Amino acid sequence: MKRFERLERIRRMDPYRDASEIYRLSAAYEFPWDFTRSLELALYRTYAVPSIGWLLAETAELTERTQKRYDDTSLLLDAIVEHGFGSERGRTAIRRINQMHRSYDISDEDMRYVLCTFVVMPRRWIDAYGWRRMSSHEVVASVLHYRTLGRHMGIKDIPETYEEFETCLDTYEASHFAWDENARRVSDATLDLMVSWYPRPLAPLLRPAILSLLDDPLLRAFRYTPPSAATRAWVRRAVRLRGRAVRLLPPRRAPHFARQNWEIKSYPNGYRIAELGTRPVPGVRGCPVRHLEVPGSEAR
Repeated sequence: MKRFERLERIRRMDPYRDASEIYRLSAAYEFPWDFTRSLELALYRTYAVPSIGWLLAETAELTERTQKRYDDTSLLLDAIVEHGFGSERGRTAIRRINQMHRSYDISDEDMRYVLCTFVVMPRRWIDAYGWRRMSSHEVVASVLHYRTLGRHMGIKDIPETYEEFETCLDTYEASHFAWDENARRVSDATLDLMVSWYPRPLAPLLRPAILSLLDDPLLRAFRYTPPSAATRAWVRRAVRLRGRAVRLLPPRRAPHFARQNWEIKSYPNGYRIAELGTRPVPGVRGCPVRHLEVPGSEAR
């Protein structure tokens, strides 16, 4: 197989009828590393919306059980990609996702924003750092994949096109990104987790490297000191060079799914999709966290 042969196959497919297969080819064959990094960034961005970051801090899932929460989120989302919406495993993953989210009071606007990050951030990342840009077929397939996921989750007023997803994301961030002390704790815990995946001597270099991949509105929301212009330029150039190197490699012949990522560490002996994720607090009906007014959100 030649380097661009799979892309040509994608272009011969119908992006509407074959959306799930195109998305699977893109995520598991063409850009598995890039999708992992960009979806990490997508979820990370959501913490800067205080109503989201505050809730995650209150549950303690991303401050006390950070690795497990990372693993469960990755595995549940990827089970749908690998097995499809109509499969038993795909339906089980969706059911678990819905059970978790319905245990808390989460606004439709926040749910829709998170969905937007899953569509927009991978394209932005891949177009900036991937071994090639995403094709129009892949963009349409991504939109349809997440519109389908959103419908299964009962999210209202889902954007219909990539441009609408992008506008929704940018508008929501402009009006909702704000400082929140608890959201910063979630951000710090996530950064610590990412640094922990690598040898300890690299830690002083990794944190500024990760921050160099964040944009200014995100850094301001968390009140991080921006890395120097030289550090930013070096890090971003290094990631682009990685993409250029991949372009020279033979195409991937076997799929690579999130469950195969070395960053997934919670289940050395395997897992069951139905057992992933959080569970409702025993004996508590309704949202189990305290309802307080959060900066940038409506009164809770």
